[in-house]
Amino acid sequence: MENLIGETTEYDKKAALEVRKPKSWCKSVSAFANTLGGALIFGMADDGQIVGLTEPDSDAEKISEILKTRMEPIPEFRLRFHKIDDGKVLLILDVFKGEETPYYYSGDGTLEAFVRIGNESVRASATELKRLVLRGRNTSYDSQMTLYRGGGLRLFQAAGAL
Repeated sequence: MENLIGETTEYDKKAALEVRKPKSWCKSVSAFANTLGGALIFGMADDGQIVGLTEPDSDAEKISEILKTRMEPIPEFRLRFHKIDDGKVLLILDVFKGEETPYYYSGDGTLEAFVRIGNESVRASATELKRLVLRGRNTSYDSQMTLYRGGGLRLFQAAGAL
C-alpha cells in the first residue's frame, strides 16, 4: 500500500470518508463502474501518507448506505479492510466494471454519470453518455436501426453508375 504513488485510472485515495459531501467520492464510484472498474482507498492522503480511519466499521456501513441511496443503478462493489503494521486501518472499496451502464450519482435532484479519464473522474459528455447507454443495452452504434430505406443503390443503377 505504501508504494501507491499518486492517483491513477485504477485507484483513487481519500484521507477520510466525507459523509456530508458524498459526491466527492461517489463520482469516482460512478466513473469506475462506467469504465474499467477501480478502487477507492479510504484512510490514505493524496500524497500517499497513510492516516488510517478512526471508525472503519462505521465508515463501511455508511459507504454501503450511501451507495444504496445515491447510485442508480447500484454498482457491484466489495468493501475490505487492510490493516497496516502500525495498527492503522484502511478501507478499500473495490468497484467493478458495470454491465448496466450508465451508473449515475443522484444528488441535489439531478442524475450525473461520470467516467474515468486518466487519474480523474469527470462528468460524462453527451457522446460518452450515448455510448454508455448503448453498452448498457448490450448493443453498439453499428447495430442501431436507421430511418434510411435503401433507395441509394437503385439511384446509382438508374443513373448507369453500376
